[in-house]
Amino acid sequence: MPPLTLLQGTLDLLVLRCLADGPRHGYLIASQIREHTSGDLRVEEAAFYQALHRLFRQRLLEAEWGPSENNRRARFYSLTPSGRKRLRDETGNWRRYVRAIDAVLQGS
Repeated sequence: MPPLTLLQGTLDLLVLRCLADGPRHGYLIASQIREHTSGDLRVEEAAFYQALHRLFRQRLLEAEWGPSENNRRARFYSLTPSGRKRLRDETGNWRRYVRAIDAVLQGS
């Protein structure tokens, strides 16, 4: 089956969630999304990095340079307190959305 296209606004939530467990560089975040979804979600590279920069500009992420696993210089992103709050809020909204759609699909 072909990969699914992300719904507008979900990429930010996925990026925030991947950073909930600690700092990550962009390639590792993208890899996590791919692995956790078994490749079912297609994330365009340009859109992914736009999301990272948007979240950074919104002060939901902070960043610092450091060595990656293969000893290359990489920018590591982490959640700010505002980012953690946004993740909590958006996770609740997403779960509510999924329940509502699922109720309609099941005919309830």
